Amino acid sequence: MNADPTRSSAEALAAGRTSLLASGDLHGQALRDALADHVEAWLAGRADELGVVDGGGFALVAVGSLGRREMVGYSDVDLVLVHDDRHPDRLADVADGFWYPIWDAGIGLDHSVRSVPQAMKVAREDVTAALGLLDARFIAGDADLASLMTSSVRGLWRAEARMRLPEVIDSARARWDRTGEIAHRAEPDLKNGRGGLRDIQLLDALAFAQLTDGLGRFDPGRVESPLRTAYSDLLAVRTELHLVAGRARDQVRAQDADEIAAALDVGDRFDLSRVISHAARTTSYAVDAGFRTAQNAVGRRGLSKLRRMPLRRPLDEGVVEHGGEVVLAKNAMPSTDPGLVLRVASASARNRLPINGQALARLANYAPAIPTPWSAEDLSDLLVLLASGDDVVGAVEALDATGLWETILPEWPAVRDLPPRDAIHSWTVDRHLLEAVAYAGALTTSVARPDLLLLGALLHDLGKGRGGDHSVIGADLVGPIADRFGLWPDDRRILVELVRHHLLLPTVVTRRDVTAPETIAWVADQVGGDRVLVELLGALAEADSRATGPGVWNDWKATLIGGLVDRVVDHLGGHETPRPEPLAPEISALAEAGGVQVHSARAGGPNMTSVTMIAPDGRGVLSKMSAVLALADLQAHSATVRTHAGSAVNTFVVMPTFGTPPDAVLLRQRLAAAVDGGLDIHAVLAKRTAERGAAARVGDAAVPASRIAAPPRVRWLGADQPGQDLLELRSRDDAGLLARVAGELEQAGLDIAWASVATMGATAVDTFCLTLPERSDDAREALAKAVLAVC
Repeated sequence: MNADPTRSSAEALAAGRTSLLASGDLHGQALRDALADHVEAWLAGRADELGVVDGGGFALVAVGSLGRREMVGYSDVDLVLVHDDRHPDRLADVADGFWYPIWDAGIGLDHSVRSVPQAMKVAREDVTAALGLLDARFIAGDADLASLMTSSVRGLWRAEARMRLPEVIDSARARWDRTGEIAHRAEPDLKNGRGGLRDIQLLDALAFAQLTDGLGRFDPGRVESPLRTAYSDLLAVRTELHLVAGRARDQVRAQDADEIAAALDVGDRFDLSRVISHAARTTSYAVDAGFRTAQNAVGRRGLSKLRRMPLRRPLDEGVVEHGGEVVLAKNAMPSTDPGLVLRVASASARNRLPINGQALARLANYAPAIPTPWSAEDLSDLLVLLASGDDVVGAVEALDATGLWETILPEWPAVRDLPPRDAIHSWTVDRHLLEAVAYAGALTTSVARPDLLLLGALLHDLGKGRGGDHSVIGADLVGPIADRFGLWPDDRRILVELVRHHLLLPTVVTRRDVTAPETIAWVADQVGGDRVLVELLGALAEADSRATGPGVWNDWKATLIGGLVDRVVDHLGGHETPRPEPLAPEISALAEAGGVQVHSARAGGPNMTSVTMIAPDGRGVLSKMSAVLALADLQAHSATVRTHAGSAVNTFVVMPTFGTPPDAVLLRQRLAAAVDGGLDIHAVLAKRTAERGAAARVGDAAVPASRIAAPPRVRWLGADQPGQDLLELRSRDDAGLLARVAGELEQAGLDIAWASVATMGATAVDTFCLTLPERSDDAREALAKAVLAVC
């Protein structure tokens, strides 16, 4: 009996691959070349057997990993059988003659049969197919036919890539949504994840259409491009992953990581994670820059060309928007402005704009370290960045990619790319910290100290990867960091204890009866009787859990921890009632002089100014004073609102959004006109705000809100004086917030006995002592809704 030639051929294909994989002598590029050579030799021999020869009207073309000669252990074989329609009677036999032996060999096969017009039709209709065909490489048969197909498809791509760019970008983002980011995943997908092999191949496709610079130009200052190195590293890991797993797999699992690391001689799984993460960060940065370059190359079409875009829109001192990116102002001097890095990052996060690569390079080359202790302005800029919800991640990643983030937080490299030790964690430690910050941003209006919550979220796991109890190690690290940031001693103490005890509440609710008096007393003792600290621990427990992974935070856990926090606070005597700050003697003397006055003095930072505004007391004065400041682009950092000797005496600590400190003479002129009724300050402010908003949106949609944002909150507190109520507002701050809220209170016919205003980063925590015409729950609820409506 004659042997089945097809079966013999399949056995030869399978045996050759098995031998190469089992030898143990081949790794990396040598193994990939050997696998490709084996498959190509088999395909060429099979083509001879089937009569697929030069000029015969059939051509076998490889795409995918074989087309790029990047076959790893269990890669699929991706093939296109091209025909010229001259031999329809042979087409099925030729195709089956290739496909069946490959299937019989147990090798994955992705195949298609196309004429040249069909290939072009598919490339035009399916962007994924078009990108795959760009890697087409002739294997056997009619070389001219294969050349016609590949040149036709590539010509079509060059001609239509500009029109198809939105589809390409949307497809990539959809893929990222499914697979996540390689740089920060505990078990990353090397091929399909954001920052993976497919992204680099996509960049090459855009370069082929002359929309980006491609692999070779990512860093023209180096002989070997970092992007090429990243690609080589990811491909090397994928090669060993297939060998270790013994099957086709693109996701690096924790149980395989140590063996892969040993094969690559890079240490242990933690070292392997850093190799993968660094390569993915490099790729992600290149993809973001490549997409922006491609979009700029495509340009604006249709009626959008007729819209006049603002050339440079100011965002902060020394920071502007240009071409959809955050760039440095023309007069910015990074070498003499240490805080510029933080303002650039916070402007990027607030406005959801990427930071220009050249701006990052200038900052990396010339920006000095921030002098210690930090000024209040520098700390405020950091807090604004941290309060940006999920947008904080991209801004910090951009700084970290260029070495700027570790100048702000030198302790960061120890947790960068550090994989978690527990499978429950979805992220590397550094990304987990940023995710915790993002979730904490949604809780800033639920605590009295949103600034300490954000800092605690950023720093709570900083002790990991150093051996020992990371909570204790982290607490030791955080003390000097707090000193560097310029925190007051009591705030330093709270932040240190917040890191030390960040696992306290989750541990208690799983091991003790949270309703038992002894449990409540024990927790109160652990936090040193600090009501602010226990409230912060509850919020940090939620942010930490949500940032860990799906299902870690749930209703059961929320109920237990929330109830425990409330019981401990009640055990400690309830929340502290705010009280007005006394007026300094010199301020009292100014008030007794009467009239409209504005006095300014230097405050806690180089751009911070204390502005005292005095005017005859009456309804509407506070909102007018606040509107005067907002019209001058002054952001209130804090304020004390009082009355004395028949005058409203309000002191504001302000910072200019950009520009110079306030002109007291101009402020007094506007305030006098507003108080006398000659100037409708609210109407002027509203018009200016609307004009700026329209200018910022010309040609684009409004900046969308973060998916993780803190809602404004109002709560009523008991006042010391009978007949008075305390309204506490916690809300995301902006330049006109105080004017709007004060105006709403005044329109309701309320007297504001005193107020204490504080802005902690991007969150306003304002307390108003009010005399209500009607002291009922319904009246309070209606007023609260009116205040929330203007936030």
